[in-house]
Amino acid sequence: MHKATAAGMTLAITSALAFGTSGTLVKPMLEGGWSPATIVIVRALLGGLILLLPTLIALRGRWSAVWTARWRIVGMGLVGVAGTQYLYFASLQSIPVSTALLIEYLAPVLLVAVAWVISRRRPAPAVLVGVCLAVGGLVLVIGPGALVPPDLLGTLYAFGATVGCAIYFVVAARDARGLPPIALACLGLLLGAVALLAVAALRLFPVTVSFADVAMFGGQLPWWMPVALIAAIPTAFAYFSGITGAQLVGSRIASFLGLLEVVFASVLAWLVLGEALTALQLIGGAVLIAGIVAVRSGGRDLPVSVAHEGAEGRPSTVAVS
Repeated sequence: MHKATAAGMTLAITSALAFGTSGTLVKPMLEGGWSPATIVIVRALLGGLILLLPTLIALRGRWSAVWTARWRIVGMGLVGVAGTQYLYFASLQSIPVSTALLIEYLAPVLLVAVAWVISRRRPAPAVLVGVCLAVGGLVLVIGPGALVPPDLLGTLYAFGATVGCAIYFVVAARDARGLPPIALACLGLLLGAVALLAVAALRLFPVTVSFADVAMFGGQLPWWMPVALIAAIPTAFAYFSGITGAQLVGSRIASFLGLLEVVFASVLAWLVLGEALTALQLIGGAVLIAGIVAVRSGGRDLPVSVAHEGAEGRPSTVAVS
């Protein structure tokens, strides 16, 4: 395996692990009175601020790269961060969390389909087999209960989140053109936070906060500690490593590796929160990994690259990741 590809896969998997910690950190805050939307806004804003200083250092002498990549930054901030999160929460008004998650995590399948249509080249058999295995494993990890007749409007919102998630991977994997990955992560998060704050001002979703201590890790922690952890690990680090990894391996492989988030989230919820990890979920995780291996064996996602050249097992564990 090429060194750059190996590094990219490692970063993409690390990003999925980091994103997977969000449920374990967020669930106690939800139970303590924080609304999901508030957590998303705070994590995006603070995550961007955490990356701001290293971004300023990385951009010294090449500020023109920001202007050159302005539409990429807008796409990451308004679609990859704000749009995806808003549509996901909008879908929860009428469909179950597990159903919304299952629909949103179909983003890798959407990327394969779009590449097929645009390039007019059928994906390799290994890729098609991998897609089927990955989706089947995803259903088992999230839970077969996600397969329920959903509300039409809620389903449309969830599919909107799917499109936003897919665009995130495409934007992340595009040619950097001099813009450091950390700058894309930082500026995208800050722009997304501003957009979400604007939507929150319109009272389109509930925004509540609590400054009481949070029950976490077997004790009581001040509210700012889990907030800091969420901003640092499943936000700042997760976006930075995910964007860097996607640039090295391409959007298709990165998106399928991103499905490992649900596996990591379920395992962490079992280890930290004591949530049961069922045999069905373990089987689902193995099937999902087999699907990723099959997709990887199909080669790098050339069709998707051509298309853009010059271009949350338990609901509680992954609900806001």
